[in-house]
Amino acid sequence: MDFLRPASWEEALAAKAEHPTAVPIAGGTDVMVEINFDHRRPEYLLDLNRIGDLYEWEVGEESVRLGASVPYTDIMQNLRAELPGLALASHTVASPQIRNRGGVGGNLGTASPAGDAHPALLAAGAEVEVESAARGTRLIPIDEFYTGVKRNALQPDELIRAVHVKKADGPQQYSKVGTRNAMVIAVCAFGLALHPETRTVRTGIGSAAPTPVRAKAAEEFLNAALEEGGFWDTGKIITPSVAKQFAELCSGACNPIDDVRGTASYRRHAVGVMARRTLTWTWESYRGNHRTTEGAA
Repeated sequence: MDFLRPASWEEALAAKAEHPTAVPIAGGTDVMVEINFDHRRPEYLLDLNRIGDLYEWEVGEESVRLGASVPYTDIMQNLRAELPGLALASHTVASPQIRNRGGVGGNLGTASPAGDAHPALLAAGAEVEVESAARGTRLIPIDEFYTGVKRNALQPDELIRAVHVKKADGPQQYSKVGTRNAMVIAVCAFGLALHPETRTVRTGIGSAAPTPVRAKAAEEFLNAALEEGGFWDTGKIITPSVAKQFAELCSGACNPIDDVRGTASYRRHAVGVMARRTLTWTWESYRGNHRTTEGAA
């Protein structure tokens, strides 16, 4: 196994172009596990640790540009207001040591359905910035990024440079079920984001289908129910029947498997429970903000 160690982003792109099978490594929290268990034996490892701009983020007027290697710890500490769903997801990643090393780019590169960041990125409507030496930069909508089990839309000569995530315009939540409280791969996970500016809701489901997915039928149902019932304007409590139907549709969006961490039926049930709970939590937060705004007016 050869070790490639570029000193700049341009050198990294050139190395990836020359060795398309090279596996990028930054935090190494996914790659090293696969190598240690002999699940992967790449011909080349492409070390990105010396590329400083991968560890930087920029808060713009509408979105955050998050470098691919920004550690989860930095997201938790510095971007909680702008990216609350992703910050909550970051809290559930493994241990403090791994949160200090791992970043969202690694989750996206691995594209495991159990990656903790995926539901939050789907719910927020993120875009993945990728680049190659030959074709330059392109933005891939998060809905188009996952193409199969541990497969993504990257071309062989492309590297992930950053993730663009819209700043939260409403409450966001994240929930994860595991076999213990820490250092655990998700049995299933669920992300929810309210977008009051567009009066829409987005979801993200992890570890309950071959890829991370959105519960689009559930979103469409809830968007219609909230609009037709005047919920956005009044901030009234969501009725139990609406919450129940939303949860059932989220369960229906799953296509899970039985494995050592949980059964398919349990995963469907748990996703429904998480969907109902996160909807309750986010809507209560929205109602609180709505009452505050009305009082100020």
